[in-house]
Amino acid sequence: MKKKLKFLTIIAALCLQACSTHTENSNKTGNDTIIIVKNAAAIKDTSLTDTVQKLIVAAESGDTQFAVEAASGGMAEIVLGKMAQQKAVDRRVRNFGALMVKDHEKTNDKLAALAKAKNILLPFNPLAADQKSIDDLKKKSGKDFDKAYVENMIEDHQNDIKVFENAVKNCQDPDLKAFAKKSLRTLRNHLDAINTIYDGMQ
Repeated sequence: MKKKLKFLTIIAALCLQACSTHTENSNKTGNDTIIIVKNAAAIKDTSLTDTVQKLIVAAESGDTQFAVEAASGGMAEIVLGKMAQQKAVDRRVRNFGALMVKDHEKTNDKLAALAKAKNILLPFNPLAADQKSIDDLKKKSGKDFDKAYVENMIEDHQNDIKVFENAVKNCQDPDLKAFAKKSLRTLRNHLDAINTIYDGMQ
């Protein structure tokens, strides 16, 4: 979640094949897929058409943008947390990685349930900016990994807190707003914990 998304419409894999012949504009960069369906009414399956139309409308809202960013960031935290458990030299870093996996799996499960209820389709994999962090840390090892991971976690959680604070202020959906507010406490605890680890490494 290092860069704020300007506009993102994600159509589920189930819809991709059915919509492909009616899609006039499609861009794909890394793991980010932007699909604009210009002629959804031409799709024969009425139920699918309704779903696609709801997704197009929803994707224009800040609520959906927040949900997509939060899901991507959460997935990245889990991947990086597992990586830290395997590669970190410092026991505190390994333990922090385990905490990331535990907490973000729980948070992502809650977000997934919310998104399903709101007809918001979330990405299946981390978006490009988050994937870049994963790829960069894969190249590190030993103490270099520990330092890079800790610094990444500090920067990432600082950014996440800003995104979630913005969601608390601006989300229109009360359930997403409540989710963001509750998640902030966990994110701030994570930031405090990783800052403590960073200070101890100096």
